[in-house]
Amino acid sequence: MPALAPKRVKYRKMFKGQRPGNATRGNTLAFGDFGIMAKTRGWVSSKQIESARKALTHFTAKGGRVWIRIFPDKPVSKQPQDHRGGGGKGEVAQYVAVIRPGLILFEMGGLTREQAMEAIRRAGHKLSVQTRFIEKI
Repeated sequence: MPALAPKRVKYRKMFKGQRPGNATRGNTLAFGDFGIMAKTRGWVSSKQIESARKALTHFTAKGGRVWIRIFPDKPVSKQPQDHRGGGGKGEVAQYVAVIRPGLILFEMGGLTREQAMEAIRRAGHKLSVQTRFIEKI
């Protein structure tokens, strides 16, 4: 399965932008009973999302369901390694999802609490932001 990326975009390249404040949308569990919540802000690449998804689904092979709540829709450009200054902005190297504290990254259902905690612990190691385990009350 190829890495996640948008099919079409209006503009190929994007500014870096600011990431102030906490997540106001996507900060509650909507589908599953357990989830991974971001504690810090940053970017999560499409490769990291795919790696975390594989960790979750591999651990829950005996049953359970996984929902991905984030999508990498921000292009990040990069110049080649041995490139002199100037010459403009580089080509798009990857797509990332912008993460703010409080955002739910993944959700899980159909598992026991212990199974979900272990799967989420393993998936959290694949991501570039600090995460924590949450559950539906």
